[in-house]
Amino acid sequence: MNREVTLPLIVDDRGTLQVAAADVSKLLRTVGARWLHLVDAGEQPLDEDTVAALTIELAKLADRIDVACIAHSSGAP
Repeated sequence: MNREVTLPLIVDDRGTLQVAAADVSKLLRTVGARWLHLVDAGEQPLDEDTVAALTIELAKLADRIDVACIAHSSGAP
């Protein structure tokens, strides 16, 4: 199953970003890292393969957000 997730950049009428890319990216990566920690520690009965796949997808999404924000701040279309 390959589903594309699109998150628009939130800007005001002057083009100022309202959500810092670093904060969003950090949140996504932190969630994935926490899931991995729970699996490694055996604290939750989570499927390792599923957690790994979800963590990878969160990291990919964080990367896409970073790239989109870099493009926005550099004035690229």
